[in-house]
Amino acid sequence: MFVLAVMMLPLLAACQSSSFGGLIQGGKSPSDPPPRPVISGPRTPPPPTYAVTPVPRPAPPPLTQGEPAEPAEVPTTTITAPDDGTVRVALLLPLSGQHGGVGQALLNAAQMALFSFADSKFTLLTHDTRGTPEGAAEAAQLAIGDGARLILGPLLAANVRGAASVARQAGVPVIAFSSDRSVAGDGVYTLGFLPRAQVERVIAFARERGVVRFAAMAPDNAYGRTVLDGFKSAVGRAGGEIARLEVYNPDADDFSAVVRDMADYEFRRQTLLNQKKELEGKEDEVSKAALARLENLQTMGDLPYDALLVADGGKRLQAIAALLPFYDIDPKKVRMLGTGQWDEPGIGAEPALVGGWYAAPPPGPRSGFEKEYQDVYGEAPPRFATIAYDAAALAAVLAQLPGPDRFTAKLIANPNGFAGRDGIFRFLPDGTSERGLAILQVRQRDAVVIDKAPATFQAITN
Repeated sequence: MFVLAVMMLPLLAACQSSSFGGLIQGGKSPSDPPPRPVISGPRTPPPPTYAVTPVPRPAPPPLTQGEPAEPAEVPTTTITAPDDGTVRVALLLPLSGQHGGVGQALLNAAQMALFSFADSKFTLLTHDTRGTPEGAAEAAQLAIGDGARLILGPLLAANVRGAASVARQAGVPVIAFSSDRSVAGDGVYTLGFLPRAQVERVIAFARERGVVRFAAMAPDNAYGRTVLDGFKSAVGRAGGEIARLEVYNPDADDFSAVVRDMADYEFRRQTLLNQKKELEGKEDEVSKAALARLENLQTMGDLPYDALLVADGGKRLQAIAALLPFYDIDPKKVRMLGTGQWDEPGIGAEPALVGGWYAAPPPGPRSGFEKEYQDVYGEAPPRFATIAYDAAALAAVLAQLPGPDRFTAKLIANPNGFAGRDGIFRFLPDGTSERGLAILQVRQRDAVVIDKAPATFQAITN
């Protein structure tokens, strides 16, 4: 959804250096602020310092798209002393072109993290990808030439591929913001919200609550195919049954046809009409009473599934949800399930979704970030701005480790994980990310957690 709270932040389990004492024990005191990092690009007044609560862990291992606009000039830091102890990290974002507004919001979020976690030896090199693979490759070349030891971003999968080809040749790891798992691996880590994990979590929860027969409908695009692949795997692993699958054109103006098919409406409607015809003309009281009951029905017969996953969000989800009861898919009989795309304010405005379940990061840690962002920048952040925050905070923490190798695969993919603005997360050996997800239930005005996210990855493993 791009695709991200209260006490945030990547806390490296293996941080043993005395310089991390304040950070790990509860954050740096506002009365003794840390030296500010160098940020090569637009900056704002620092937000308030964040409290930090470490995730309990066992003993850690030893440390050792459209025509792009003319590219804007994004200033970068000029390196004059390669051995001065400065740690340089690059942030590659679409700061011009179609996604320039999103890129600026991600830059804002990254700066918020650095003002709280980075020291004066940390330099963030901001480079504009222009929202294209070619621009991303050029940005990566510039960043590596400027001495970047780690790259954060880019945002979109195609741009990640462009930057990754350059970064791999130079041996520089990349923490990308994409939700496409196909870009991960060989030094590239994805921090985006992976839809497959969300589907697995909600299906497992529903199965534990007695749901056996599942159906799903998804857009006919890369996202929908990813969801359906994960759906089939998750239902099979949970011991459930797949009753029906439907895909639809995401660019359509009317979703009536696919909802009618999902509702098996024609058959159930005809069954009702046949039954009414059979009862009509009969004079006995039982037949008359049965006919009276049928007058209040649209269709007759139960659906072949107990839960329906609708893998979409925004206006398409609203349009589809409005059609469900119209074609007699009764949310009182069929449990509605969703993905992280449901994780938006006002989801309960559509009555058919009220009571539905979906998997998403726990909302508590993120709510604090959203308030702080609003206070500093005067507007609400995009939902996935937390990804840039967490990535920048992680980079700032790792940068303060002793020794020259601060961004090794061993440190980035620490199996104990980190606590972020969207709950706990960690990178797996294949470069994808794993998150601790909660189950939320939709209400009329909001959504509430009905199954908490795990506090540690040991809880997930066990």
